[in-house]
Amino acid sequence: MAQTKIVVLDDDPSGSQTVHGCLLLTRWDEATLRQALLDEAPLFFVLTNTRAMDARRAAAITREVCRNLKAALEKLKRNGTVIEPVMISRSDSTLRGHYPVETDIIAEELGPFDAHFLIPAFIEGGRITRDGVQYLLVEGVPVPVNETEFARDAVFGYRHAFLPDHVEERTHGRIRADQVERFSLSDVRGGSLERLLALGGNVACTVDGESHEDLTAFAADLNAAARRGKRFLYRGAAGIVSALAALRPQPVAAEDMHRYVRGDGPGAVLVGSHVGKTTRQLQRLLAEPDVAPVEVGVTRLPEEAKALLADVLARIETAYAQRLSPVIFTSREEVTFADERTRLAFGDIVSAFLMDVVRGLPAGIGFLISKGGITSNEVLSHGLGLRTARVLGQIVPGCSVVRCPDDHPRYPRLPLVIFPGNVGDDQALATAYRRLAGPPEATGR
Repeated sequence: MAQTKIVVLDDDPSGSQTVHGCLLLTRWDEATLRQALLDEAPLFFVLTNTRAMDARRAAAITREVCRNLKAALEKLKRNGTVIEPVMISRSDSTLRGHYPVETDIIAEELGPFDAHFLIPAFIEGGRITRDGVQYLLVEGVPVPVNETEFARDAVFGYRHAFLPDHVEERTHGRIRADQVERFSLSDVRGGSLERLLALGGNVACTVDGESHEDLTAFAADLNAAARRGKRFLYRGAAGIVSALAALRPQPVAAEDMHRYVRGDGPGAVLVGSHVGKTTRQLQRLLAEPDVAPVEVGVTRLPEEAKALLADVLARIETAYAQRLSPVIFTSREEVTFADERTRLAFGDIVSAFLMDVVRGLPAGIGFLISKGGITSNEVLSHGLGLRTARVLGQIVPGCSVVRCPDDHPRYPRLPLVIFPGNVGDDQALATAYRRLAGPPEATGR
């Protein structure tokens, strides 16, 4: 009898923000995928980082992962281990990302599927779906996401928060809104198994959800349908990942994450995200008494990269010598670009610079917080050079803690917080910092 394994293709590393105990992969060669398939956890994440790419590159990466996964599964099968993957294309709860590019490729390579589901509700982040509309809770008030800054994203902007219309918009009419199967809150709460069993032809479905209980109930019906032979593909936020995996609570509570800090030295915070929420969170963090601001003037890039790096690292060393945690952040002014390609290219330049900063951090730092999904992916794969990392749990809702392996050449057992740009209230970044650093009077900083 086949085992099941949830395989999450994550377009930035924040999809693990509701789970623990599983592996994050920054590489997707066949051997690494085989290792993850045999891991004891019921799921793993492949960090494709495709939200930082154009659609063509995102398609190529997704296809490469799927083909390597297929090869790994076939080799295991030949050796007597049969694993049925449950495929999740994890993306943003505010509807940014390469849909339907990624789900189309997964269906081509690993299908056929009876349906693909859009499930963007993410309760920890204040994202709910009601009557087919995706909302962001702003101070408790539901705001349709097409009325937020996320809908004006330079690369992934959109017009519709009503999910069937969003599907039609994103597929350029290939899937019409009236062809989308909707699962309302009453469907989710009343039971949907019989309806799920009747789906076929990779029909597009949207799912409402206002609570963890909604997602848990629907996931139970999805799993029951899968046991009866249905094959489903999921495109959603982190909420459906944890619901399908049905994990127990994390072993170390969020308030006790300081247990993972190395030694008694200060930590470091890296802020790359530019959304308004991040800027407000950064302002609160900089009000803490034991941090030192280190601004990176991105307009000096790439022409003055060498001099800028020397200056930034010198300021970091000064802060560390004073037992202050450096908060390294890109300048907040908006930089405009002629087109998407130019914007992405400049983003690559800034990211490469920040990874040089990460590699130059003091070897004795106690912890690292990375703010921004794409930034965090780069920190994991290039700044720290990790092939895999294991999720320890969440330090604030929606923000995972992972740890470098014992044999890391520079930062063994370093805890890293993956803090998405669009998650948390204005105090959340300072809260995560304080939980790791401890009270300033207790640390002597």
